[in-house]
Parts: sequence; structure tokens; C-alpha cells
Amino acid sequence: MADDEEKTQAPSAHKIQKAREEGNVGKSPEMVGFFILLVGLGMMFFLIPYWVEGAQKIFVHVNALFNLDVDRRILGNLMLSIAFEVFVMLAPLFLALMITGIIANVAQFGLLFSPKVIKPKLSKLNPISGVKNVISLKKLLDGFMITLKVFVAFIVAFAVFVSFFNELPSVSMSGLYGQIMWFRQKALILIGVLLILFFVMAVSDYLIKRYQYTKSLKMSVKEVKEEYKQYEQSPEIKAKIRQMQQKLASRRMMQEIPTASVVITNPTHYAVAIRYGEKEIEHHMPPVVVAKGVDELAVRIKSVAREYDIRIIENPPLARELYRQAEINQVIPQALFVLTAKVLEEVERLDLLEGKKTMSDILEKARKLKQ
Repeated sequence: MADDEEKTQAPSAHKIQKAREEGNVGKSPEMVGFFILLVGLGMMFFLIPYWVEGAQKIFVHVNALFNLDVDRRILGNLMLSIAFEVFVMLAPLFLALMITGIIANVAQFGLLFSPKVIKPKLSKLNPISGVKNVISLKKLLDGFMITLKVFVAFIVAFAVFVSFFNELPSVSMSGLYGQIMWFRQKALILIGVLLILFFVMAVSDYLIKRYQYTKSLKMSVKEVKEEYKQYEQSPEIKAKIRQMQQKLASRRMMQEIPTASVVITNPTHYAVAIRYGEKEIEHHMPPVVVAKGVDELAVRIKSVAREYDIRIIENPPLARELYRQAEINQVIPQALFVLTAKVLEEVERLDLLEGKKTMSDILEKARKLKQ
């Protein structure tokens, strides 16, 4: 029994779905943070001209005060104008970061709405459990990893920055524009190196989080067996599956009735649709049962047959035997060949009398049968 308790089995679809409903998904905050940082830097470079224009508007508002007698009302209006300009300047950046965060999360675990996550729990108000969560081993490890990543990023950034020192003497002899362009170039290099480092960290964190998530959901052999009994062998689920299968089979069967040559009935309780067309004649096949049913289903079969002008022949003994012995989409049993052939001959005779077929059609069919 000890082996059964070891969680060595991959999580089932049911367990993964249940975890998702509880808001437990595999995600990497580092990956989200990387894309937010990447988009944030890109938006900052893109918005610099827009921010300069906004700063000019703020300067105009402030400069206008020098020609006015400042009172509380004017000062309040100025603060509102400045706040509005700052909001307009920063709104595109915050909107882009918000959309990036949503997309980065959805890309990791898909769309998810879990009311259980936002449902209030009294257990969260327990100070003892709260302290345990704060000083838990997992929290300590997460804190250590964050500190380690910051330290590595600082060391790498410092090393790259130090590598620029040997260029300082020559840069100091350049003009102001040359110094600004040098600073801009080195800043871009430093940002690029840090972005590559953060990307490597984010991918590593994502892989680790996915591994930890899958490992946390692993199941023991006992759990797999119990879940199989609960879901796969549930009588309700089996009955529903059978009901759906019967409905699909009935739908396909009803679609085949228009191809039938005749419907043999009881006349009220049984109905069996037989096809004996060009395909069966050319391949020297016996007639094929395309549909069969009793009671309500038999009524539906006859209704479709009337809709498509298919002959309905009453032959109670043959109808019962065909329903009992023949399977749908299978040829009729050999023992019923003669009785079925007589019904088909009756159909040919009625078609000839009513002018639906000519003698030449019947002779042509007989010729094919001989071949």
C-alpha cells in the first residue's frame, strides 16, 4: 500500500480542470514581468516625443501664472490642468502595460474565470495560518531566488558598465553632442544585455514553475483508481454517453432512409428500411438494411418514407424477423433472402402498374442481376 501513496502518476484531465476551477494554474510571474518590462521600455522610447509635447503644455500653464494674480481658485485650476496633462501623458503607457500583463498571463494558462478565488474565506483571517504562509519554506526560497536574481543582474550590469570605463578619456574630449550619443549607445547596450539576462531568467522560471505545477498535481495509483471509478464508471455518465450515442446513431439512420428501396412494416410496431439499388446490383450484394425501429421510431421511419415517396409494404413476419436478425448497414441474413426478394418483386410490380418505372427499366435491372 505504500507504493500506492507515492504520487508517481501524471495528473488526469479531471484533476487539472478541478485545479483550474480553484484558480490553481501553472504560471510564471517572471515571464509576465519580462514582457511588461520589454513593452514598457519600448513604449517609453516611442512616447518620448509625446511626453516632450505634454511637458511643453505644462510649462505653458505654469508660465501663464507669472502674468496673473495667483489666488486659490487659479492655483486649483492649474493643479487640475497639470494632473490632466500628466494623466494623458502616462495613460498610453499604463494601458499598454495592463494589456501586456493580461496577454502574458492568458498565453500561459488560457482564459480563466474562477469565482472560488475571489470568494471570501474565514481561514484567511486566521493570524496563525497567515504567519505560517509568510515564513513558510516556499516563501523563503522564493525570497532567496528574487535576491539572487537581483544580485546577478547587478553584477552583470556593473561588469558591462565597468567595460565602458576605458572609453571615458576619449569621450571626455568630445563635444556635448558626441557625449550624449555615446551615452545613448552605451545605455542601449546595457539595456539589451539586461533584457537578454531577464529573458533567460524568465524562461528558466517558467520551466521551473510548470514542472512544480505538474509535480504538485501528480496522483497516486490509488487516486487514479478512485477517480476512474468516480468518473469513468459512473452509471449516470455511462447512461448519458449511451443516450448520446443512440441519438447520433438514430440521426445517421434517419438520414439513410431516403436511399431505401422499400420499408417493410408490421404494420404498426415494426418498420425496416431496405436498400437494393445500383450499388448492390453492380457488386452482386444482397439488400442492405439502412434503418429499423419499433413503435415511435417505426412511425418516424414510415413518415420519412412517405416524405420521399418510398414504398411501404406490410409483411409482419418478415418485418419482425428482419428487425430481430438484421443489423443496420449490414446485408440481410441469408435465411431471409427469398422472402425479401418477393417483397422487392412486389415493389417492381407496383411501380410498373403506377407508371413509375417502365418495362425497359425492369429488364435492364434484370440484365444487371444476371451479370
